[in-house]
Amino acid sequence: MSAQIILPRVLQIGAGASQMVGRIVKELECQRPLIVTDKMMVTLGYVARIQESLAEQAISSDVFDDTVPEPTVVSIEAGVTAVRDGNYDCIIALGGGSPIDSAKAIGILGKYGGVMRDYKFPRVVTEPGLPIIAIPTTAGTGSEATRFTIITDESNDEKMLCAGIAFMPTVALVDYELTLSLPPRTTADTGIDALTHAMEAYVSKKASPYSDTQAIAAMRLLGPNLRRVFHDGGDREAREAMMLGSTLAGVAFSNASVALVHGMSRPIGALYHVPHGLSNAMLLPAVTEFSISACQQRYAQCARAMGVAASEDDDDTANTKLMSELYALNRELNVPTAEEFGIDREHFLSNLELMAEQALASGSPGNNPRVPSKDEIVEIYRQLW
Repeated sequence: MSAQIILPRVLQIGAGASQMVGRIVKELECQRPLIVTDKMMVTLGYVARIQESLAEQAISSDVFDDTVPEPTVVSIEAGVTAVRDGNYDCIIALGGGSPIDSAKAIGILGKYGGVMRDYKFPRVVTEPGLPIIAIPTTAGTGSEATRFTIITDESNDEKMLCAGIAFMPTVALVDYELTLSLPPRTTADTGIDALTHAMEAYVSKKASPYSDTQAIAAMRLLGPNLRRVFHDGGDREAREAMMLGSTLAGVAFSNASVALVHGMSRPIGALYHVPHGLSNAMLLPAVTEFSISACQQRYAQCARAMGVAASEDDDDTANTKLMSELYALNRELNVPTAEEFGIDREHFLSNLELMAEQALASGSPGNNPRVPSKDEIVEIYRQLW
């Protein structure tokens, strides 16, 4: 069977890529961009640098900087109103996955109206929203190269997956220099998020030869460099590798879908406000251990690509090394347990059924090499303690 590959129209990758934004906006024949970002990007001076690049092309811009981590229906409302009232012709999304996800939703709702739930998967959204120029500042989510956005509905604490070509940015400017200021915790969480994207894309039932090449390339970049950037944030070579690996992992999972880790991760984030990359990190070892028997050869290839298994290792040996690495990585990167994060145990246990139902409803577990039952998902959640 053939596979449809959806990518940004333009991918600009490397040091200084973000400073191409003024020229890119002009090439798109846009004149009135809205910068969607967060207050940290303003504080760090990144927004001012973007506006300077725009000004060089005689393009003025406005800023919406009220996005929040793990965006919600309420958090994007003001941005949607701004788009409806402001006559903007494109959006510049600057920041980590949350500002970029927010921008994707704002671009669609601002143009077409309705509420976010109207666009929730299994609907596949194909209507073009405002053109989005995505400028990521973390090496993790890959949102600059994906056809997805995640928005939480506060009314029921559900993380809604919205999918379709409408959510694919028109342009991605991937500049690793913007990640040099990231603290170790964010570096670790976003880095494991990227690794999870690559692994899940590779073992997904929707994988294709194209997504496989992107996922393997991503793991070869991410595996050897994640510890390096955690311990030395100024390691430019490792930062560059992580940034490219994150984008390639985004391309991979955008075209192959994610699987059980992400399906189970979203309810934890919605109910307990655990950052997305961190909840993925909490789950990755346990979910891999659950899944590995159904996809031994592919998980072994993950181990080899990450550099934790040798090419001559047989699959069983490679997978043993993979599991050792995933647990060791969490220890070295100080990934907390649910208890260490501060989640109340009784409250967590009382919500296991609900979280399992939400995980299954997301559709992601169906892509897993071993598709779990609701009871099996509950048991994996229990392992987080």
